[in-house]
Amino acid sequence: MAVLADSGSNPDVDLLYDINGLAKDAPGWFDRVMEFVGEYGLLLAMVLVVVWCWWSVRRRARSGDEAAGAVAALVWAPLAAGVAVLVNVPIRGFVERPRPFVDHQGLDVLVSGKNDYSFVSDHATLTMAVAVGLFVADRRFGLLGIGLALFEGFCRVYMGVHYPTDVIGGFALGTAVALLLSPVAMALLTPVMKAVERSPRVGWVVRRRSADGVTGDALVPGARKSMASEERDLAA
Repeated sequence: MAVLADSGSNPDVDLLYDINGLAKDAPGWFDRVMEFVGEYGLLLAMVLVVVWCWWSVRRRARSGDEAAGAVAALVWAPLAAGVAVLVNVPIRGFVERPRPFVDHQGLDVLVSGKNDYSFVSDHATLTMAVAVGLFVADRRFGLLGIGLALFEGFCRVYMGVHYPTDVIGGFALGTAVALLLSPVAMALLTPVMKAVERSPRVGWVVRRRSADGVTGDALVPGARKSMASEERDLAA
């Protein structure tokens, strides 16, 4: 099961050499930047995007139910990433695909100590699972997350630690776990977030409170009633 990419006319290997070849032509400082970005930077960026999305949806939500659903999707995003990585453990053990630099010479490997199996990429799996979870919560932030996940996949090949198909497999695994398990996760998490939203102490986690501790939709109905009464007065 380990022979998924042989040398020769295999497009997987050809694309590996083409992308990793960019590292050979780049200055050393740029390779060090790509090493940090591909190993840690983009994972940190995904965390910041999740926090940014949480801050945005809790402020823009027009009702408690809407806020609870959005925050539940955000809670599911990192959980989906964790589940996907756990699912990848038996996949790696079954496929047993060596890292590219084991079978192919001349690669510029930017990260040392990668002695585990290559298929599928944990980094690609993690970032895409979070990105899909973000997309469920808010499409704009989801598209941003997907863009970061795609760049993560490029970085892993650029660094010489994964084949392109390792990355594609990670994208597929992360997407499948996040989407297929999303209905169950949302059914479990949404009631919890609704209960949190109604709490006077921790409700701010789900929805922004006003200065006097009242949620936005608590003020809107009053405004609507006032407008309705004014219309009745005018009609009279």
